[in-house]
Amino acid sequence: MATSPFDVLAEPTRRRILDLLLERPRLVGDLTEQLGLSQPGTSKHLRVLREAGFVQVRQDAQRRWYELSPAPLAEVDAWLTPYRRLWSEHLDALEQHLDSMEDEP
Repeated sequence: MATSPFDVLAEPTRRRILDLLLERPRLVGDLTEQLGLSQPGTSKHLRVLREAGFVQVRQDAQRRWYELSPAPLAEVDAWLTPYRRLWSEHLDALEQHLDSMEDEP
């Protein structure tokens, strides 16, 4: 059974892992330290992220580097696209309001 990107991202720890991997590739030990989890706990989240395609593993001798693989985020981005119009409209209205305040004494 395939897991949707939304199911994967519902877990805050997995979102934190993606945030850390956005900065740079990391070893599981580094992620474990940053997250304050046990190594098995971190590995469990990494397995879910890997199976969903969010991360990939690069073997370097005995080390395993985890890297962000953003392809599954495209589905999330596509879902958010119509909502961006709402944000844009609200930001445009705020900008107009602030511009009109500059004209007031």
